[in-house]
Order: sequence, then structure tokens, then C-alpha cells
Amino acid sequence: MRVSEALHRVSGDPVFWTGEGIPDGAPDDRRELRIPLPVAGGYGLVLDLDLQTGERTLGLREPATSEPVQLGWSAPGRPHPAALRWWELDLCARVIALEDPTLPHPGLVVALLAPFAPVTPDDDVSAVAAVREAAYRSLRREVPPPVDAGPEQTPLPLFADPRWWPRPPEESPQVLDEAAIAALTVPAPVVLEVRGGSRFPREGLDHLVRRAAARLSRLAEERWYPGTRPLAAQIAATGDLRPLPELLGALTEAGCDHPTVLDALSEPIVAIEACWMVETLAGAEPGTLLRHHV
Repeated sequence: MRVSEALHRVSGDPVFWTGEGIPDGAPDDRRELRIPLPVAGGYGLVLDLDLQTGERTLGLREPATSEPVQLGWSAPGRPHPAALRWWELDLCARVIALEDPTLPHPGLVVALLAPFAPVTPDDDVSAVAAVREAAYRSLRREVPPPVDAGPEQTPLPLFADPRWWPRPPEESPQVLDEAAIAALTVPAPVVLEVRGGSRFPREGLDHLVRRAAARLSRLAEERWYPGTRPLAAQIAATGDLRPLPELLGALTEAGCDHPTVLDALSEPIVAIEACWMVETLAGAEPGTLLRHHV
């Protein structure tokens, strides 16, 4: 299942992430948006957004259920609910991106669900911060080329210099600037632990996580990838990304046309974005390669 067009529209507006107003592209008839995120085996996550108040509710959807069970609730100015551990969010985001060709990177899912997976003492703070920053930088929007504001007719010699006709500034395709990214990735000072409550669907979340891990591990066994696994394992073990073009060429020659796989390994190379795919193809533990680059 693909990410909805409504989400793609609102996620391209910075105010959607900074909470400074109703984003452009928000549904005209309502200010609420439900985002289903299927993961594996009939299990998935559901994010309900109130675009006016900034409130977010994360739910767990299990097979044969009509409504999700709440995992956590977040609102501006409130403690961040630790509904997911960081590694659980990272795992689910990878699987969701693999199944959705419109997502070239897990970044959108990480950015959406990060408030529900605040850093804990068990996490590598630097690695989490690096992945979250990469997630926010991966948010892109379509930007039309600037219109040339040159003269409509041949100017007088005095005004022929191009400096009289400056080009308009080019808008960045990156949704968030570096200041906004820095603000969004500051560790939450207060965390609300919600996993110990009697109503928390611990067993259902465990089932989702196990199925997500199994789905990710199966990728390396699909027909395009076994021949490239040794090279991916070498890159993961050494941390050297220079063989990435060779890995990309081998995948292409084997017939791989998975847009998420190919995009993660294509130029321009972003180290953190390439790491998750190499780890997946190598069957390596998430973070194995990433630790070399943060």
C-alpha cells in the first residue's frame, strides 16, 4: 500500500513539521488526516493527525481488526510518549519503505513517528540523531525551475550587463532548512513511559516487530540479491562505501528494478541513506555500517 497523496501534499510544507499552522495541501473538508502504514503479516501502524492542534495518535492495527489500538498520544508541549523503542521504529520504517515504491528512503516514516520513539539510555544518541537528521533532510518537494527575468527586448548597451537582470533565487527542494532540522532533532527533555500500562498492546506489538524483522531478513534471499550479498557484506564489515557503484551495477545487471533499493545506492550518495540498504542486503544487524559514519 502506498503512502496517500494527501500525506505527500502536506509533508512538503514546512509548517506540517514545525506545527506553525495548517499546511498547504491539507484536506479542504477536514483538518484530520489518518495515515495507515502497513508493515507485515497484516500488522501495521496507524497515525492519526489533527492538523489544527498538532495532536498525534499512534495506533497498532492487527489482522482482522477494524480499528487500531492506541500505542501513544503526542501533542505540542507535552512529554514525548515512548511508545516505540528506537530500533523498533527504525525496523518498521525500513520495511514500510521497501514495500512502497513512492518512498525512496525510510526518512518520511522516521520523521512522522519520531515523537513516539524518544531516545532512551539504551540508545546510541549520536547514531539516533544522525538518522533522524538524515530523515528530515530526505524530505523533498517538487520545485519548478526559476523563470528567467531577462529583458523582453535587446537593452541599450549601458544595460546589457547580466548584472542588471539578476536571476530570481532558486527555491530549495529540501522541505526543512538546517535550523528547523536542528530544532526537531533535539532530544526530548521529558519522556512519558507508556509501555508499562495494562492497556498497552505489548503482545500485538511484539508480533508486528517479529514479522517486520522476518520480512527484512527475507529481502537478501530474493532472486536478485544472493549474488551481491558478499559485496554488501564486505562494505558493511569494512565501512568503506567506495564499492557502492560496483554493488549498484551488480544489482542492475542481475535485473533488480526495485526503486527503493536502487535509489539508496545511486548518486548522489548520502552515507546514512546508503547504509540502511547495504545492511539489509548484507543481512547485517541494523547499525553495523552506520556506526562507521556517525
